[in-house]
Amino acid sequence: MGYERREFLKKASLATAAISLGHSVNAMSSSSYNNIIGANERINLAIQGLGRRYGAYIDGIVAPESNARIAYLCDVMPGQMDKAAQAVGTKIDYEPKLEGDIRKIFNDKDVDAIFMSTPDHWHTPGAILGMQAGKHIYLEKPCSHNPWENQLVVEAQNNYNKVVQMGNQQRSSPQSIKIIHDIHNGVIGKAYKAIAFYANGRGEVPLPVKAAPPGGLNWDLFQGPSPRKDYMHDTWDYNWHWYGWDFGTAEMGNNATHELDVARWALDVGYPRHVDVKAGKNHFKDDGWEMYDEMLATYMFADDKVIQWDGVSRNGYQKYGRGRGTLIMGTEGSVMLDREGYELYDRAGKKIDEMKGDAEGGIGLGGGGALSTAHTINFLNAIRGMEALTSPIDIGAKSQMLTHYANISYRIDSGFDVNEQTGEIRNMDAMKLWKRTYEPGWEPKI
Repeated sequence: MGYERREFLKKASLATAAISLGHSVNAMSSSSYNNIIGANERINLAIQGLGRRYGAYIDGIVAPESNARIAYLCDVMPGQMDKAAQAVGTKIDYEPKLEGDIRKIFNDKDVDAIFMSTPDHWHTPGAILGMQAGKHIYLEKPCSHNPWENQLVVEAQNNYNKVVQMGNQQRSSPQSIKIIHDIHNGVIGKAYKAIAFYANGRGEVPLPVKAAPPGGLNWDLFQGPSPRKDYMHDTWDYNWHWYGWDFGTAEMGNNATHELDVARWALDVGYPRHVDVKAGKNHFKDDGWEMYDEMLATYMFADDKVIQWDGVSRNGYQKYGRGRGTLIMGTEGSVMLDREGYELYDRAGKKIDEMKGDAEGGIGLGGGGALSTAHTINFLNAIRGMEALTSPIDIGAKSQMLTHYANISYRIDSGFDVNEQTGEIRNMDAMKLWKRTYEPGWEPKI
């Protein structure tokens, strides 16, 4: 917590000035990283995974101040590479190479950094392979598929000393940085509770049935670290999120990652001491969705602080007045915080301040916008030693652990205690899900 607090205050002190001047936050040099690229040296990068998310990085990458070049576009589906090349081609005057196997890109010594926006099960194994090959990593959420990977990716960053930014882009919001700095300095008294929430009206999901993989799909490489199995219809294009636990991390890893990170940031807490979950599948009972579509998770922390996750995937009623956000409650007031900005209320419920910025994403697929652009530029500037990361992997992974706790609690149908110092679960049944089974030869190692 000491590192996180120091880094936060360092950036927060700069945020107010940055907001008033209308530019992004400029933090101090990341001098602790090895092999920093010179300020005037071009960064050659690759993007792995060309589905719904990759487009959010492009404006930051092509910004003149980034001085970056997209050397490769990579995906296991050739059609995705073709579509991405066409879309990216409208913003650049050169042609990136198209490569279906990320391992070949790892071997290219001219590539400095990789943006990873693959399915969840690839994130930690891919990031570690990239770091071992000397690459800096922008790692989309969730940064891990399970708690064991969550710890391993942090150990890998420490071992290989590369710049690793987690893709929870609200950490780059000037409005969020400012109000959380104010919360930590007592603007709502003692902040004791945060409710992170999400509401979406996702529809019915087809029942998965055995089928031939779609034309061109490298199904073996798609599975990567996951044990091999037959292809099931409609798996590769997003529904892997809902078809069991081989590839995805359910809505917790998919969306709760963002708001739970903001909640933990605002309350200035680390690991919880106890986790309880109430969750179930309440909609389209007979469709292909295999896990919960609604969850209420409660995390108890030291000093009587509480975080709750109130997430509903398939009922779009916005009980908090918006599709997603974080409500922070204090002894002397409250803050409603989302990707647009914040609203500050006194104890009587009167709005006394607000600050809004460029909206981003909402609950729509892919997201993208000002925060993702700022997050991308911050990553590239950190590689050059010009800024500190807004979401270094050790901070992001600690928030990610909250999503893993909730998923495990749901799967064993029991709450449990947690070691506040190490993050390990004090429950033997839960610890059986601490790590997954890997395809032989694919288990990540440092």
